[in-house]
Amino acid sequence: MPDTKHNLEQIFYPTSVAIVGATKAPGTVPYDIVMSILKSDFQGVVYPVSPKEKFIAGVKAYKYVVDIEDPVDLAILVFPSSVCHMALEQCGKKGIKAAVIISAGFKEVGPEGLAREQQLMDIAKKYGISFIGPNCLGVINTDPTSMLNASFARKMPEEGSIGFLSQSGALCTAVLDYAQAKHIGFSKFVSFGNKADISEIDLLYYLGEDPKTRVILLYLEEISDGRALMDAAADVIRKYGKPILAIKSGRTKEGASAAASHTGSLAGSDDIVDAAFRQAGILRCNNIEEMFNKAIALTYQPLPRGNRVAIITNAGGPGVLTTDSAIHEGLTLAKFSEATTEIFRKNLPKTANIKNPVDVIGDAKADRYNIAISEAMKDDNVDGAFVILTPQSMTDINTIASEVVSVSHQSDKPIYASFMGAADVASGIDILQRNKIPHYILPESMCKAFASACHFREQLQERTDGVEDYPHADRKKAHTILNSAIENKRSYLPESEAVNVLKAYGLPVLENAVVHSKTEAAKFAAEIGYPVVMKVISDDIVHKFDVKGVMLNIQSPQEAEAAYTSIMENVAGLKPEARIQGIMVTRQISQGEEVILGMKRDPSFGAVIMFGFGGIFVEVFKDVAFRVAPIDGITAYRLIDDTKASRLLKGARGRTKRDIASIAVCLQRLSQLAVECPQIKELDINPLIVLEEGKGCFVADAKIML
Repeated sequence: MPDTKHNLEQIFYPTSVAIVGATKAPGTVPYDIVMSILKSDFQGVVYPVSPKEKFIAGVKAYKYVVDIEDPVDLAILVFPSSVCHMALEQCGKKGIKAAVIISAGFKEVGPEGLAREQQLMDIAKKYGISFIGPNCLGVINTDPTSMLNASFARKMPEEGSIGFLSQSGALCTAVLDYAQAKHIGFSKFVSFGNKADISEIDLLYYLGEDPKTRVILLYLEEISDGRALMDAAADVIRKYGKPILAIKSGRTKEGASAAASHTGSLAGSDDIVDAAFRQAGILRCNNIEEMFNKAIALTYQPLPRGNRVAIITNAGGPGVLTTDSAIHEGLTLAKFSEATTEIFRKNLPKTANIKNPVDVIGDAKADRYNIAISEAMKDDNVDGAFVILTPQSMTDINTIASEVVSVSHQSDKPIYASFMGAADVASGIDILQRNKIPHYILPESMCKAFASACHFREQLQERTDGVEDYPHADRKKAHTILNSAIENKRSYLPESEAVNVLKAYGLPVLENAVVHSKTEAAKFAAEIGYPVVMKVISDDIVHKFDVKGVMLNIQSPQEAEAAYTSIMENVAGLKPEARIQGIMVTRQISQGEEVILGMKRDPSFGAVIMFGFGGIFVEVFKDVAFRVAPIDGITAYRLIDDTKASRLLKGARGRTKRDIASIAVCLQRLSQLAVECPQIKELDINPLIVLEEGKGCFVADAKIML
């Protein structure tokens, strides 16, 4: 792991805090932060700093931070943005090494604010200060040894094991209110705002090492260093086994510029975020409710050993609905052992359903629920249980809730609950939530949460390959071609040059030549063998088919001569201004599946690799998947498996099995090319013709945008 900000401990565990810019005016941010710290039972010393006041909330105030006699660990800055830099300068002179800058009015407001933010960064660097913000809600640490609420949130949240990191301060207040209603506690709660210094990456590493945090939640509005985020998340998950759940806002493609390649047009920014999060092991969520539905499952209960669930219900309908949802989420209904079935037969009513889902009947009281849940949890064929309750007139809701809690505490398998309804079941839900039993209003949410827990458990068990570096890649040759094109102010490489870049990195390029007469075309075609393909080569033509610049299945010298003439005439008629460098002749491979390999350079994540169903239907079916380069062999196979095309390649419905191993090698070579050749903006290999298993694949067409 890299070294992260060394003063984070002073932010979360200060022994003394100065509120710089404090006021006496109730209802203002500076005053509310003073009161938040005092009311939270902070285990340190508080120093209000105010040029005008001598006392605030009964605590002695100082005119300037440098006037404080004793050392100060943490400064909370709440001055207006126009004078914040002066306050931070004084903190530096005082020797304070950690700060939280609440004040707004920085880069989020435009160029002037950006200049003010740069001032803060320069001062912080000068004095070795690490700071969170500006433009943030603040930080909260519920650890009883600190009890710091350095924020303007309305209340101190309950102590818990969830670390919450958010770029949005306003969202934080809504999250705290949501969590309080459900008795969800936090270990650390951070609004990091503009992340001018300390970023989500630093905070991820910190929470990874934090013994009080079991699960990390992350809300992001923009990702400035996607590769570093992926590395941090993967490190934290691998080293500490802590799940990371994230919401990334801005899912739409509004404002995206038109792309010249298939990869560029298909690789929307949100698709790349999805791929990057999946690759790093981050569980992406669509909204706050989904995030917390999954978070409480991962925080409160053990990870399931498998996906076999037992469903216990007092109503048939909800049991069926839960079964449908469970199957939809990839779970399976556990098959009870003979011993478990016999206990159910002896102890449950004859009208009860003793198969899975177990229906203990509507008049069931706590004793029936206890038998059903406890015996199911003892069964080796069961990995976890869903307990469903609908409120009948005879249902002892609170006692049943207490039984669920009791059985859960005696088991090392997860139990989730869904007490369906609102007013009647409210007290039972409260018992469950206070005792850390994940509760869901809807069974569908319960099944999704269990599936996520299963996925995370599988993820912890996954192995990875090292990224393969192909030593025989001719980097010099590739760079010579690319740099020459850039020097000549060309925006893309013609196919004749693009395939030579690919060939330099060991991708399987067919023998080809660029000819300048119909006689040359016929001669070269005869040399490489029929059938051949002929294509126009021009810096002014990106899509050759659109100008009838491609001829397929040429079988003889006469056809080669005719094709040459036709292509030249077609282009002259449809795009007369195009400068033609020649006609490319290549052997045609027709017996194989067509797939697409691609690359796009994303501003946040860098080089992104694409794979999918290829040929002329790539934009129609849009059966593509993505990974962030560099990728290893296992990642290459997973990328292939993420597409429907993989089923065809594996021989679905009696089709011929194709050489998937050769595709995986091509993806890794393309990944290396993408990393080592930053001159490339977008790249398509479409199609890559994949032959029978063991016989390889060939690049049939290639396009490189610079």
